Order: sequence, then structure tokens, then C-alpha cells
Amino acid sequence: MSLWKRISSHGDCEQRMAAYYEEKGLLDLRLCLAPWIEDRIMSEQISPNTPDQLERVALKFNEDLQQKLLSTRTASDQALKFRVVELCALIQRTSAVELYTYLRTGLQKELQLVTEKSVAATAGQSMPHNPYNMNNTPMVTGYMDPSDLLAVSNSCNPTVVQNIGPIQNVQNTGGIASPALGMVTPKVELYEVQHQIMQSLNEFGGCANAMKLLVQNYGYMLNSTSSPNAEAAFRSLIDEKAAIVITMRRSFMYYESLHELVIHELKNWRHQQAQAGNGAPFNEGSLDDIQRCFEMLETFIAHMLAAVKETMRVRLVTEEPELTHLLEQVQNAQKNLVCSAFIVDKQPPQVMKTNTRFAASVRWLIGSQLGIHNNPPTVECIIMSEIQSQRFVTRNTQVDNSSLSGQSSGEILNASSTMEYQQNNHVFSASFRNMQLKKIKRAEKKGTESVMDEKFALFFYTTTTVNDFQIRVWTLSLPVVVIVHGNQEPQSWATITWDNAFAEIVRDPFMITDRVTWAQLSVALNIKFGSCTGRSLTIDNLDFLYEKLQREERTEYITWNQFCKEPLPDRSFTFWEWFFAIMKLTKDHMLGMWKAGCIMGFINKAKAHADLLRSVYGIGTFLLRFSDSELGGVTIAYVNPLGEVTMLAPWTARDFQVLNLADRIRDLDVLCWLHPSDRNASPMKRDVAFGEFYSKRQDPITGYVKSTLHVHVCSNGDNGSTVGTPHHHGAQENMQLGNFSPQSAIGFYSPAPPEESDSDASETAEALQTYITTAPPNDPLLGVISSTLMKSVHIYPQLMAGYWSLVDCGTYRKW
Repeated sequence: MSLWKRISSHGDCEQRMAAYYEEKGLLDLRLCLAPWIEDRIMSEQISPNTPDQLERVALKFNEDLQQKLLSTRTASDQALKFRVVELCALIQRTSAVELYTYLRTGLQKELQLVTEKSVAATAGQSMPHNPYNMNNTPMVTGYMDPSDLLAVSNSCNPTVVQNIGPIQNVQNTGGIASPALGMVTPKVELYEVQHQIMQSLNEFGGCANAMKLLVQNYGYMLNSTSSPNAEAAFRSLIDEKAAIVITMRRSFMYYESLHELVIHELKNWRHQQAQAGNGAPFNEGSLDDIQRCFEMLETFIAHMLAAVKETMRVRLVTEEPELTHLLEQVQNAQKNLVCSAFIVDKQPPQVMKTNTRFAASVRWLIGSQLGIHNNPPTVECIIMSEIQSQRFVTRNTQVDNSSLSGQSSGEILNASSTMEYQQNNHVFSASFRNMQLKKIKRAEKKGTESVMDEKFALFFYTTTTVNDFQIRVWTLSLPVVVIVHGNQEPQSWATITWDNAFAEIVRDPFMITDRVTWAQLSVALNIKFGSCTGRSLTIDNLDFLYEKLQREERTEYITWNQFCKEPLPDRSFTFWEWFFAIMKLTKDHMLGMWKAGCIMGFINKAKAHADLLRSVYGIGTFLLRFSDSELGGVTIAYVNPLGEVTMLAPWTARDFQVLNLADRIRDLDVLCWLHPSDRNASPMKRDVAFGEFYSKRQDPITGYVKSTLHVHVCSNGDNGSTVGTPHHHGAQENMQLGNFSPQSAIGFYSPAPPEESDSDASETAEALQTYITTAPPNDPLLGVISSTLMKSVHIYPQLMAGYWSLVDCGTYRKW
């Protein structure tokens, strides 16, 4: 049901809003194009929140509005034609911003009135028990409370849009997001729709009783034509029949409004299904509620069709064009209901690889109402290109089974399935469990287009018979991208992610905007990354991504080219390739550590450097960040013993296949304190943060010497950059310097040393210092010994002089 129809159902609301629009002479415009105005303004992809934005949106709206009015001039109603001309003149005289803002504010007023009426109608009532209702989860919105969003100004000043915040995440649970209005459209719960349908059915039952009486009186009249009261009886029958026809027409209007409401809910469900392709929460069970509405509507329209046919049997005059027209309307309505109930409930994979098996299923939301399940039809499936899909949707092309074989853009194995009816849950569906795309025909590419930009769709169709006439039904899947090699996957997912996130509910396949605001894109990226890795991005993470996407000229919009086509500055890869590689690395190799908050990840080198230098724990403090220069790389930045920040060369998935990240961190004694990823948290000891992710050390098999893989830090010149390299450590011979064993010295200066005299400590310290200053720079024990010195200098003062002489002589710097 359109918003204006809901307003019209309340006399006081209709009078109030009519006065509002009449003040500017816009009432006829609101009435003439009610559904178009609502869809056009409420579905705005870009929410205007500055005067410049508002002007651009208003000018585009003004242009589209005039085109819509001009297309209406083709109507046969002469009075309407003249009125359209007057409205066009009025639009040309009115400022585009003033017109758009006035209509927009009017819609906000209407939404507020409808909300108030809905709240008043349900106040004090408890929700009826409904086994089909699974739609009671509270709504999650973004920055603003819905009550605040409803408090809008009545003026036409452009500042009316200043308090609009982006709706970050609206689930299909309590409201319909309308970003262009900056508010949440109140959504009628499906149990309320079911109640309204049942109420209309009960009211129509009175019409059926009147119909029985009419047929009975008609029979009496035919049997008593010679009665002196025959003429009066005839006139009485004409009046009775006219009253019944009026009642049926009113009931049909109610049916149409209820059908619109249910279709709107189904479109929202399909939109949520597309969002779920990016990982957004999705309540699939709400489809059972929608099916219940379809079943009740089918009962309603079937009773109405029977009543109209029965009424036509009472032939009192030769021709009854009004009744004939009503019969055609009811028949078409039933056909449209049956066709619109055919949907894809389980989508195929949206990145589809040839010669790979996949599954999908379609569902008919009419259950057993028409008896089709007694002779279940077979559903066929083909794959269509974007152009072919547009032809069927925009031109409403009829399905012709004989010609569809030539419409396919590929060859699919196991592409037919017979529908099955499940008695326990009333689900009437066809499952395709073992499909496989063998071949694909691609269109000619234009410009820089690639195969990963090309969208296809699975086209499901079948034919059945309802009330002695044949109905052909079809439905399209969400867009899919077909690939033949795994290296095409990242860019394909860019195409699908963008489409799922920003496609309008109603569109020509598969038209999509080429730019969105950062507020919109940040929601999509957060949903995608969070669903893939189990932890959402923080505000700091999103700020970093915003900086990375921006070019020299900063704007609030992000284009498709910036997102996945143009390489990042001074890089050979795009933003999406970088983001996708990080997402895959995190999911495959660092999932637990990311969920636990051990990885900061999205932070640039300069900020990491500054944060570490400000750390209260200083030397040994470290953090993990995603590499800017290498796809799918993670690096460690830490404060070295000189108080400077060192960056290790990035590790990638290939490195983690040899030794996992946690074990690499355990091997590096220079890492002591993990810098928190949460700005409100405190640093954490390394082993506390990563201990649960360390691999368990296994005892060697008897008769063998154990060999383990360890990571150490090697020098990389004088610039402070270092490389973490794994080395095998097996059974090592003690390296002797006179009677000195460095291994024994390390044991002596452990955190819990054995009880020794000060003279022993001094002698060992002197020997240790001598060993370090004379050992070659690539000695594998230097790192461990120096780390031991750092940790033990506060316990043994004898080491202090040796430690600083070691630093001064430069040997430590070489290491």
C-alpha cells in the first residue's frame, strides 16, 4: 500500500496533508504521481546533507519529474492532459530546491502521521499468537534515534537536511531504511497484514450472503414472470445487483492495497537476501510469514473470482461492461499473484566457477492453495546475460519454452527439477542440488571492461494451469559473475559486493550506481570484513580505510573506479585487491588473534611509529599492522633497545604455511608488550596476549635429535628495517671462549637464577661481555644473549658497565 493510500484511510490526516500541499499548489501533483514521488524520494541512494548536495539532488529530481509528467500526457483523458500542462508550468516557475524540499518534508510529515496512527491503533493491544511470525527482533540503526529522525522542520530551508545521519545497518526487523529522508519508514508487521486480509475476507463474506439471496430472488422472478409485481421485483433485483457490484469493487480495491503491501514486504526480503550475500544478518524464516500472506490473498481473490462469475449469471440486462471489466481485473490479479509468488529462496553462488558443482532452489509461495502441488510442474533453468535479463524484466517478455533454448548464454548440467510439496511446513519448492556450468558465452567487451565485470543471472521458469488457463512463471537469481580461474576471484567479488550493497530494490537488471558516499561504503566494508573474520572494524580502522581510498582531491563520494579499478598511489594494485587479500589472510591464518583483538591491522606506518614512541612501556612494545606495500602481508613494528621503532619485513600466507604468526612472535624476545588495538585498553604482556595461540612443543621421537624452526631478526643495513627469518635449530655444540659457555651464562642470568656469589656473577658478566664484543655479527646466539642482558641488567648491577660499553662500541647496533 502506498504511503498516500495509508494517509487517505484516515480522514483527518488526508485533510491535513491536502491543506499542506494545496498551499503551494502541489496537491494535484501529489495525487497524480503518488507512488512515483514516494519511490523516487525514499529510494535516493545519496542522502543530501549539504546545500550543494541538496541542489544537485533537487535538480535531478526536477528533471525526472518533468519527464514523468510529459510521459503522462499520452493518456486519453483530455482533462488530465490539460492538468499535466499546468503542472509542468508550475514546476518551471518553482525553484528546484524549494519544490524537492517541500515534497520531501511532506513525505516526512506523512510518515510521522502514519506512525502516530499505527501506535494509537495498537496501543494497549497484545500481539496475537502467530506460529508463522518470526519477525520480532528489535531494529538496529545507525547514528540517530528514529524519534529524533522524525523531528524535522516544516520549513523549506535547505538546512532541513543538516540533521540527517547515515543509517548504517537496518535489518529487516522493524523498519524500512529511507536514507533520502534520513529516517526509518514505519513497517507494518506481517501479522497485522494477515489480520487485515482476514478482516477483509470476513467483510466479503457478507457480500457472498447477499449474492446467494440475489440468485435466489432471480430464480423466483424467472418462475413468476406473469406476476403483477414482476416489474417491481425486476427493478429491485437491478438495485441489489448494483449494490453487490459496488461492494465487490470496493473489496477488490482493498485486495489491491493489501497485495501491494505484501509485494513490498517480499521486495524488502529479496533486498535483505542480497545484503546477506555480503554477510549482513538475514532472517530467512520471515519468508514463511510472507507465504502465509500470499496464501490468504489467494483465498481472497479466489472467493472474489467465484462471486463475480456468480453475479454474471444473474443476467438482467443485455450487456454489463462494468462487470465484465471487473472480471478481467480479478482474473489478471490472480494471475499476477501466482506469478509474483515464484522466487529464488536459495541463491546460487554469486561468484561461479565453470565445471564446479553448485546448488540453488526456487519456491512458490502459494503452497497448496491452487492445487498445483497435486500435479507438480518441472522447473527449468538457464543462464542469461545482463542484456537478456533486461529484456525479460523491462519488456515483460512472455516465457516461450520453445524459444528459451536459444536464449541461454551457457550450458548448465542437471538444470531441471520437479517441484515438491512438504505437508508439514507447506513449502512448495524445487531444489537444484547438483548443477554445473560447463560453458559460458560472453558478450563483447567495451573499453576497460573485463570478464569479472560481466554479470549473469540464473533464469528459472515453468508452466502450469490455473482455472483452465495456462500460466508461465519465471524468476531471476541475484547477479552472478562467471570465472574460469581462481585468480579472477578478487575482482569478481568486487563486482558482487558493490552490487549487493548498493542496488535498489526495484531496478532494471543489473543497473547500479557508479559512486556512493563514504558512509554507505563504510557500512558495506564493515559488514563484509566482519562477517568474514568474526570481528567488526573499529572507527579508527574505518578512518584509515577512508584515507587510503582518497586521492588528491578529497570528496565525500567514492567511485567504482577508486574502489577497484584505479591502482593505489605508488602501488601496482587497487584498494579492493589490497582489502580482499588482507581479509583472506586474516580468515585463513590469523582468525583467532584478530577476534581476540591482538592485531591492530589497519594503521599506517607513521601513526604506528608515533603510537609506539608514546607507549608507557617503551622498549619491547610492539603492534601488528597490515602491510601497505605487499598484498596480504602483516608486519610487526616494535620499540628496539635504543628506543627507536623498527619495522619487520611483512609476512604473507606463504610464510605462515611454514610457521604460524603466534610462534613467530614467541621466538622474538625483543617483543615484550603488545600495544592495545583498543585506545581505551592497556598494553598486555606478549605471552598473555598470544599464549593460547602458541603451538605445543612436542617431545622428539626416541632415538632422534629434535629439530625446530625458529625466527630471528637479521640486520638490513643501517636504516632500522629488519627481516624476520626462520632458522632451523637442532642439537648445537657449545661455542667455547676459553672456559666460558654462552649457554651457561644465559642460564645464569635467567629471570630466576640460581644462588651464586657476587664474584661469580662478575666473572660471568665479564666473560659474557668479552664474547659479545669478539663474536662475528651473524652469530646466532648474539640475539639471545643481548636480550638476556637487557632483562637481567636490573638484577645484576655488574652488567651495567658492560652493557653500555657494548652499546657504545657499536657491536649491538650491528646485531
